[in-house]
Amino acid sequence: MITTAPHLTRRPKGLPRPRRVLRLLVASGIVASALAVVPPHPQASADARAVTTETDGKVGKDGKDGKDGADNVLTVAVSQSVDSLSPFLAQRLVSTSVHRLVYEYLTNYDAKDARPIPGLATAWTPSADKLTWTYTIRKNSTWSDGRPVTSADAAWTFNKMMTDPNAATANGSFTANFRKVTAPDPETLVIELKKPQSNMTALDVPIVPKHVWEKVGDFSKFNNDKQFPVVGNGPFLLTDFKVDQYIRFRPNKTFWRGAPKFDELVFRYYKDGDAAVAALRKGEVSFVPNLTPAQAAALENAENIKVNDAPGRRFFALATNPGARARNGGRFGSGHPALLDPVVRKALFHAVDRKTIVDKVFRGHAVEGEGYIPPRFGPYFWKPDTARRIAYDPAMAAALLDRAGYRKNSSGKRVGKDGKALDFRILCHATDPNDKAIGKYLQEWWGALGVGLKVDCLDNVSDPWLKGDYDLAFDGWSVNPDPDFVLSIHTCSALPATPRDTGATDNFICDKQFDELYAQQAVEYDATRRSALVRQMQSRLYDTGFMNVMAYPNALEAYRTDQIKSITTMPEAAGNLYGQDGYWSWWSAEPAAAGGSSSGGGGSSAAVAIGIGVSVVLVIAVGVLTSRRRRASADDRE
Repeated sequence: MITTAPHLTRRPKGLPRPRRVLRLLVASGIVASALAVVPPHPQASADARAVTTETDGKVGKDGKDGKDGADNVLTVAVSQSVDSLSPFLAQRLVSTSVHRLVYEYLTNYDAKDARPIPGLATAWTPSADKLTWTYTIRKNSTWSDGRPVTSADAAWTFNKMMTDPNAATANGSFTANFRKVTAPDPETLVIELKKPQSNMTALDVPIVPKHVWEKVGDFSKFNNDKQFPVVGNGPFLLTDFKVDQYIRFRPNKTFWRGAPKFDELVFRYYKDGDAAVAALRKGEVSFVPNLTPAQAAALENAENIKVNDAPGRRFFALATNPGARARNGGRFGSGHPALLDPVVRKALFHAVDRKTIVDKVFRGHAVEGEGYIPPRFGPYFWKPDTARRIAYDPAMAAALLDRAGYRKNSSGKRVGKDGKALDFRILCHATDPNDKAIGKYLQEWWGALGVGLKVDCLDNVSDPWLKGDYDLAFDGWSVNPDPDFVLSIHTCSALPATPRDTGATDNFICDKQFDELYAQQAVEYDATRRSALVRQMQSRLYDTGFMNVMAYPNALEAYRTDQIKSITTMPEAAGNLYGQDGYWSWWSAEPAAAGGSSSGGGGSSAAVAIGIGVSVVLVIAVGVLTSRRRRASADDRE
């Protein structure tokens, strides 16, 4: 639910939720990884062993990275901490982006228009009743330790998620409806369902090597961050990682689609966005995502730098604590009881000026928010009609608070019948300037109503969020082409089982009507009818008043054109580069000059053709099998 993008997307705002972290709020704190059982490190291939030798124990010019040992290095600045390198736990955008590079999924998304295309599976066929799906597993995929990838790896991955709740932390919603998964032969995977499931060509689950992961003991504690290189079969090999410093990759020379063109890819951590931009100017990094409008404007005419400004896949929202609860009925947290009153929530939302947020905070690089799904996903986009719209109306807000029993005292403060002042707390990301700026506006707007607001800007918003120790929070998710996942985090089944557990929920919403609509869309294969159901779900979410979508921010990012010759956006026309539903940007990126080394682990770049590239041709050549898709874009899953 979170991601490096302005707040999951998982899934970059999207509050990171541990073991199924909410990809919500961007840039959360460091997550300490405890390792219960470390599986024996499999014999690495010759190429992998060489990688380890080059990176281990060496320090680069900047004192942070290991020595590059490569001619062309593509360095990406990231601001979000890794929650886990385990595909079974990770929810933040930076982490799920890593898994997109390291592991194959059954299907991928076309870089041009996000339709489903072959990934590890080359073909798929549903039975007439849509209860049995048969996937053909490609023959030309191998694990980086030399072993062949087979259907047994995929079957083991899904079965582990079905039988071990800890392994279902990140992606359990995909397998909750699975009845049985088998591998009758190395090239055939069969998934039997309890009832039809509309996202079977959009199962965003990294397939892991059975022979490595079956040695893991406690999946809740194994973070996959002690043995390198990590065994995978994606376009890149994960060769090294240091918490809040860097993540390093090498091209997978045996990747079936072809090896990436840069000699090395580095995700380098910057807590401060201005420091990342300064590094971009100096050529120490090749790419910086999540720019503020001021940063983007300052870079617009900079030499050898290209700014990409495209419609985003994220939403930026104000979320209220509806009373943190578990599925067993247990209540926990310290949410303000006044927010349980829908009249109070509506009053606060009437005192939020979305237009000012778009114009003043995002400086026009955003669209005013309304429904839950951004307008980029046309068939699913919804907005309320004029009569139902909660527009900026301070007078209406004041009248509603009066009606709810919170009237101003002689000091101008709203007080309840118990005489206590109406004061709230809001969780804010310390590293996100948008949170801070909007927090100041909210203090002004709500202060005029007589409502107090404390803006708690923290490096780690995950802990108080998961404990329910907040009143409001800045929320955000990156939505995938298929919205099933981002909708599932508001179902009752996403709540933690008990107050001691961690659920898959975003902010503890549980509404019977929403759940009924979710169940209907999940089994609806007709695109038109399913879109209508998804819009009804957004309508219901809007009416419950637990969330106020304030804006749909653009993807503001920049790269050095003297280091990157070409790169592919997604979608091809006016799309983003960071946090894609696939690996097209970094896989397709071409160095500007052969043999040009980077400075201190930075990349090298030159005129970037944002939007096209040989990769698109390759994607289409793979054979575009039409079906439905699932995962929307965001930071969030963070």
